Amino acid sequence: MSFLDHIRACNAHDLSGFRRFELDGHCVGWVRHALAEALPGVDPGFVVSADRLTVVPEIRDFEARSALLDHAAAYLVECGTVAALRGEYYAVTPRWGAEPLARLDRAAVAAFGIEAYGVHVNGFVRDGAGGLQLWVGRRAHDREVAPGQLDNMIAGGQPIGLTLAENLEKEAAEEAGLDAATAGRAVPVGAISYTMETPAGLKRDRLFVYDLELPPDVVPVNTDGEVESFELWPLDRVAESVRSGGDWKFNVNLVVTDFLIRHGRLTPENDTDYLEIACGLRR
Repeated sequence: MSFLDHIRACNAHDLSGFRRFELDGHCVGWVRHALAEALPGVDPGFVVSADRLTVVPEIRDFEARSALLDHAAAYLVECGTVAALRGEYYAVTPRWGAEPLARLDRAAVAAFGIEAYGVHVNGFVRDGAGGLQLWVGRRAHDREVAPGQLDNMIAGGQPIGLTLAENLEKEAAEEAGLDAATAGRAVPVGAISYTMETPAGLKRDRLFVYDLELPPDVVPVNTDGEVESFELWPLDRVAESVRSGGDWKFNVNLVVTDFLIRHGRLTPENDTDYLEIACGLRR
C-alpha cells in the first residue's frame, strides 16, 4: 500500500452502473439501474426513465418526499441491500448549505448515492521537543464498519438538524469524553471528498476536517462504545502505518494523510506522488 493507494481505493467507482436521482431538477444522488427500475413498483411516487430516477410532480414538499424515501428505505431492508435502518437521518440537498429537499435514513444514503457529510477531528499533542503526536483510536471489534481498525480521535456523520459545531460537540463528548469548552477549540482546516462504489451503492462523502491541540494531561476516554482504546503516536509511526499498511478505517487514511501534509511530515521531497496525493484528497 501507499498514501496514493488509499486515495485511489476511496475513489474507485463506475458511474455507468448508475443513473441520476433528481429532485426539483437537481441531481441529488446516483442509483443503481436495478434499484431505479424496481422503485416504481415499490411506490408509484417514483418515476423512472432511461437516464434518471425522480418523483411524480405532485410530491413537492419536504415531508412528502421524506415519506417516499422512508418507504424506499424499508424496501432496501426487505431485499437485503442494507441490514437495518439506523433511525438517524441525513439531509438530501443539491449542495452543502442548501435548504434540504428531503431527509433519508443514514443506512440508505449509499443506495441513493446522496452526498453525505461528516466531521473528523485530529487530536494532537506537542511533545517536549516541539514535535507532534497524534491521538489514535482503536475501533471496537463489534462495530459494523471497520471493526478493530484505527480511527481519528473524533469522527461522526452529520445528521440533519445539527450545525457542524453542535455535531462536533456531541461527537467529542461521545467518542472522546471531552467537554464543550475543549471541543470548541477545534480549528477547521479544510475538507476532504471522495466517491467510492460499495456493495450498497455509491458512497459520496464530504468530510469537514478539524485539528484540536490538547494539553499533555488530557486523555480521551470513549463513552459510546465505538472505540475500545486510545494511544498517543509520534507522527513518524502514524505516517509509516498509513503508508505501508491497511490498519486504518478506509476514509481515515485520507484525513490522516491530509494532517501529515499540513504539518510537514509528507512533502514533495519525500514522496514522488505528493502532487497526486494532495489533489486526490479533494476529488
